[in-house]
Amino acid sequence: MAETAIRISVDPAEDFKGPDLYDLCDSTEGAIIDGGGFGWVRPPPRKTLEQYYRGVLAVPERSLFLGRLDGVVCAAAQLVRPPPNNEAQAFAAQLMHAFVAPWARGHGLARELTLAVERYARREGYKILRLDVRETQSAAIKLYESLRYTRWATNPKYALVGGKMIAGYYYYKELK
Repeated sequence: MAETAIRISVDPAEDFKGPDLYDLCDSTEGAIIDGGGFGWVRPPPRKTLEQYYRGVLAVPERSLFLGRLDGVVCAAAQLVRPPPNNEAQAFAAQLMHAFVAPWARGHGLARELTLAVERYARREGYKILRLDVRETQSAAIKLYESLRYTRWATNPKYALVGGKMIAGYYYYKELK
């Protein structure tokens, strides 16, 4: 029996079509439960997630990127631009809330998601892309360091998870 190739893709989202919002919320919940990089410790109610993502699309300083595995949304990241009044830091954007659903990991989607955000930021003229990550997210740390992000600081009290303080790392990359 012939094996079919898995297709991955990443694109900026303008709106939600078909089951995209439903799949995005499912993937977000899975990533949160697995401890994966979204800020929430427990999944919020579905209505809250849906409102959150609709809000992301409405904010001019944010771009939402959706990662797909065989056409199904299973990953996301956000490019966050500095506000217009922050002229001194207008050269740098932030990569935030990047995750891949547990069931979709291992196919290179996290890498493609990060590279897509980098390309988009570069096209918009940003010189630096920043991000931060919990120390417990070793796969993300390995990915970012393999993509030549520079760790410039550690916050020993970055997040409170399960009553325990967890350190976090801050990274940047020059977009040449």
